[in-house]
Amino acid sequence: MKIYLAGPDVFLPDSIEIGRRKAAICAQYGLTGLYPLDNAVDLAAADASLSIFKGNEAMMDAADAIIANLTPFRGPSADAGTVYELGYMAGRRKLCLAYSNDPAAYVERVKRNYDVTKSATGHLIDGDGLAVEDFGLPDNLMMIHTLDLHGARLVTPRQRPQDIWHDLTSFEVCVAVAADRATANRTELG
Repeated sequence: MKIYLAGPDVFLPDSIEIGRRKAAICAQYGLTGLYPLDNAVDLAAADASLSIFKGNEAMMDAADAIIANLTPFRGPSADAGTVYELGYMAGRRKLCLAYSNDPAAYVERVKRNYDVTKSATGHLIDGDGLAVEDFGLPDNLMMIHTLDLHGARLVTPRQRPQDIWHDLTSFEVCVAVAADRATANRTELG
């Protein structure tokens, strides 16, 4: 089984090493990890961003599944590019798995970043008067139910790890789920 490894990990200073660690964990389970930075792109080229997009899309097309790192990135929610990739894979009916190293509910993370109050009708709102989603879910309902319906429940640790960007414990749980699904599929076919 080939798994597209999505997430904001590509922005880390040691992004190549993280990709290697994730691919090695996949290999331990008999799976192949496809990491976006495996694509060779000339970042100085005029069309570098389009080349990155096309390369990542080709990887997703070649993959059987996605494991998305939905750890909040630059705000209370997941990285926008990763969310797109999760939706892309769900739209193609591929296995969707994800983890977040921040176990707090979405509304609690919004409160960390913004002033949240109650409106006259009792709904939570931010400083701009916009509703704050509060279903007790770990992130936006579209992502969480994508996982519920196209894969497995979001994996989170009981407690936030000290290093949310390098702790791969929850990632490995997703890999184990993918390996179990791959084994079950082989058993059904053979």
